[in-house]
Amino acid sequence: MTIMVPAMALVFLANLLILTAAGAEFVRDLEVSEGAPVGTKIGFIGDGASLDSGPPYLIVPVGVAVDSDLSIDQNTGEIRTKVPLDRETRASYSLVAIPMSGDNVKVVVKVLDENDNAPKFPSSLMNIEFPENTPRDVKRTLHPARDLDLDIFNTQKYNIISGNTNNVFRLSSHRERDGVLYLDLQINGFLDRETTPSYSLVIEALDGGTPPLRGEMTVNITIQDVNDNPPVFNQSRYFATIPENTTVGTSVLEVIATDGDAEQNGQIEYSINRRQSDKDNMFRIDPSSGVIFVNKPLDFEMKELHELVIVAKDHGLQPLEATAFVSIRVTDVNDNQPTINVIFLSDDATPKISESAQPGEFVARISVHDPDSKTDYSNVNVTLSGGEGHFGLTTRDNIIYLVIVSLPLDRELQPNYTLDVVATDTGTPPLHASRTINLHITDINDNAPEFEQRTYNANVMEVSDPGTSVIQVVATDKDEGNNSAITYSLVDYPENHSGWFHIDARSGLVTTRAHVDCETDPLPRLTVVATDNGFPPLSSSATVLVTIHDVNDNEPIFDQSFYNVTVAENEAEGRCIIKVGVLGIEVR
Repeated sequence: MTIMVPAMALVFLANLLILTAAGAEFVRDLEVSEGAPVGTKIGFIGDGASLDSGPPYLIVPVGVAVDSDLSIDQNTGEIRTKVPLDRETRASYSLVAIPMSGDNVKVVVKVLDENDNAPKFPSSLMNIEFPENTPRDVKRTLHPARDLDLDIFNTQKYNIISGNTNNVFRLSSHRERDGVLYLDLQINGFLDRETTPSYSLVIEALDGGTPPLRGEMTVNITIQDVNDNPPVFNQSRYFATIPENTTVGTSVLEVIATDGDAEQNGQIEYSINRRQSDKDNMFRIDPSSGVIFVNKPLDFEMKELHELVIVAKDHGLQPLEATAFVSIRVTDVNDNQPTINVIFLSDDATPKISESAQPGEFVARISVHDPDSKTDYSNVNVTLSGGEGHFGLTTRDNIIYLVIVSLPLDRELQPNYTLDVVATDTGTPPLHASRTINLHITDINDNAPEFEQRTYNANVMEVSDPGTSVIQVVATDKDEGNNSAITYSLVDYPENHSGWFHIDARSGLVTTRAHVDCETDPLPRLTVVATDNGFPPLSSSATVLVTIHDVNDNEPIFDQSFYNVTVAENEAEGRCIIKVGVLGIEVR
């Protein structure tokens, strides 16, 4: 195996051989503080007690930087600094001084450490997290500060200098074999995200100098939420009063609970405890808002007081809940109000009328009844509103009312109407009942299809194969259902060569049915008809002008296949002797 030796090492080995050959060696130890001013006297090579003959000396450096960092006087043996020394860069220098006679002197200059480096954290900011239920004394390792100095000048301790509200945290440290003072952050108190969701600790590292040098790091601590807070109602008991004629869906009151936790742990869902209350589902509660609604018709004579047990539960993995009590008192009212019964006179007894209905035609039959006046129905007044004047109300006995058409209807303009029927008695206070009628206007086939254009222009080459697309026409129909289903067709005009073309009955795409011929008809004129599926059907038409572009598909043809000419022998030069024709073209 070949060992590669650097050039500097070869120099050192050569010097060592010289020294070894020269004889015995005396070791001289000198010290100097790092950072000493340039020219500082370190000492002399000889100490006066060695057996060497003293200066002058032959100086042999051992290692590097001796010549660049130290000034050595060969004649006096005095050693001074040539540059400011830095222990962290080079901790010692070695050289051998060879006197004229006597023992060689090995000089070792040791650079003494000064406190010229402050502790330094690897980063100025660190982010960590603790769940709020973290027990005391739990540790989290932080980045330690490192100090290039030695021993007492190295990092000696850590302090929290700000941000430690209520001393919730404390620091602990320990030194490892590598000399680094490692740092841990420990829980010293109780964490509560709802009180303090985060901390920003400023931590300092100090060395043992006088005065000590410092380094700082900011530690941002986020306290993570746990589900440690149950929902809390703003009242333990709620009260409400509603009349017995309150309509289903009416809101009664709102319960409010709050949860100090965050996100899912603080999201509340409301419910009614059906095992302990409201087994008949007379009320319901919105699970998100806590608003209680009437769910079924109420009756004072059946039950005057409803007691509900409301539960508020959060969405934590182990949900917490709280309960509150709601007392809802139902008050008595004059509930013998008029009743309204509506019978629709359509074929299937649903609220609809044809748009073809004429003024005076019946829409619905309305009967009213008021138990408070069993024999005198004239005490009930019935009114009709809505419909924009297209509908009216008529009666002969104030018992049976008829909803009639007042103005012509047009489904395409207004397909639905909302009518409100109100029956009011003459009691004190008067009671009334209302009924909303959502009336649908049914379609009749009163609109013919309409093309997007009255005239379409298309182009096709006369060499196109059958089935080539020519143009697509589009028609729409304002009616609905079958009345708006459109079928396309071509009017068969042989003189216009419509047989050359075909139209798809559903899409309106016009294609070639056969080969077209520009010489026969260069501009066929097609009539397209769009017919709806109503009864009776309605239709409209549009014109398609097709331009057939010519190609050179006919060779010249003489008007005769054989010509016989007689020419006199003395005929003058240049005289025409025959005229022939090619498809109407004369050739001389």
